[in-house]
Amino acid sequence: MRSDRLLTSLTTMPLFIFNRRQLLATLSALSLCAAAGLAQAADEAPEVFIKRISNETLDSIRADKSLRNGDVGKIIQLVDAQLMPHVNFRRMTALATGPAWRKATPEQQKRLQDEFKTLLVRTYAGALSQVSDQVVVVKPLRAGQEDKNLVVNTEVRGRGDPIQLDYRLEKTPGEGSGWLIFDLNVLGVWLIENYRTQFTKEINSGGIDALIASLAARNKTNAKAS
Repeated sequence: MRSDRLLTSLTTMPLFIFNRRQLLATLSALSLCAAAGLAQAADEAPEVFIKRISNETLDSIRADKSLRNGDVGKIIQLVDAQLMPHVNFRRMTALATGPAWRKATPEQQKRLQDEFKTLLVRTYAGALSQVSDQVVVVKPLRAGQEDKNLVVNTEVRGRGDPIQLDYRLEKTPGEGSGWLIFDLNVLGVWLIENYRTQFTKEINSGGIDALIASLAARNKTNAKAS
């Protein structure tokens, strides 16, 4: 089916070096936010936040035939509208870019953030229909963590071996559920670290503009594939 072909092409891209299993696991992690809905009346405990959005998202995917059948356009709309409000995407882009982010102009930062967002949305949209019978188990929160860099550990359980997923959160008192995600650890690989390695190569070769151009070209290729 078309979504399988798209998934296969995405997992071989130079700017995304996870293998197929890691891609599906990362998708499961990011898409947990996708059906979280409107802001909550009060801040939640971090593990409660992750548990809630996990269950809501998995239920939404199972209930929507078009999502399960790989309707890429609808999936992109879902992820863009309901995932991104729960992610500090500017911080994620800055961390993935490294020191060059501070030297970039506001226009370059905006273009880079827009292209990186498009890359991630299309990447995870291409695999969203693969989510089926998984359940998410949230592990007890480790004591002594700081709110600005707090990690919630979970496992995705279904067919095959459990998949390790760790969420790095920052506290946002009074905003939404009180937390934003800014990094993910999938099977021992942090998302930002993975992208930073790739971005650094592009920046060293041609600067920020070269990285932006590379991401834009990749996004055009992705759009044609879908």
